Amino acid sequence: MRLALPVMLLAGLALAGCSNPESTERYLIDPPDLQQRVGNNLGTAELRDVSLPEYAEAGEVSWQTQDGAVRSNSKRLWADEPERAFTLTLARSISEMSGATVIAEPWPLAEPPRRRIEVRVEKALAQLNGIYRLQGAYYVADESAGGANHARRFDIQVALPVPQEAAGSGPGGLFGRAAKAGAPPIAIAAAQNQAIAQLAQQIAVLGGPGDTITTSAPSPDSFFDTAPLLPLEPLPPLEPVDEQIEVGS
Repeated sequence: MRLALPVMLLAGLALAGCSNPESTERYLIDPPDLQQRVGNNLGTAELRDVSLPEYAEAGEVSWQTQDGAVRSNSKRLWADEPERAFTLTLARSISEMSGATVIAEPWPLAEPPRRRIEVRVEKALAQLNGIYRLQGAYYVADESAGGANHARRFDIQVALPVPQEAAGSGPGGLFGRAAKAGAPPIAIAAAQNQAIAQLAQQIAVLGGPGDTITTSAPSPDSFFDTAPLLPLEPLPPLEPVDEQIEVGS
């Protein structure tokens, strides 16, 4: 019985630590303004939901450890759903630096967009070599006749703080005393935000290796080229109605 009380106290303290909301760290996906303005090459464009790798859309900040594994911690989270935040902030960044009207789907305006943008991310990871890498492809579709369609790749690399050998410090310390400590989550978040801003700039100028394909003819059921409605048939003329009004004596 004498040992039971200390054990119960330790268990209670552990549970209190697990339930403490201040022990959970949340990091914003919020790319900075690069203070660089480019021409408007997109006009009005709808940005589809950005496709992310599973580890990047799971909600936890991820990094690569010395054994090559991609790891995360349930106490280190993104402040919003990564897919939603990535899409909204990318659309905002493109619009701010180019003057284009880029809006995340669904398109909310009555006038349809001229173009559609799709981004497919293959890698979004803080690598062991001290580089945050954002790699994938983006596509800009213009379904009007003679429109230019772009299929281009991006490979953006942002330097992270140099990892140091440490025991129990940084993300790497969570998985053994001999593991190399990775960059702290706040540095990973800053690097990802910088990479998103650079991606916005690349899309705004239609940059990167790839191909440009001209639309030969608009699709008959294209969202961007809706056929005009047929005129309505005129209504038949109204026949006069005879009304008899009875006046009381």
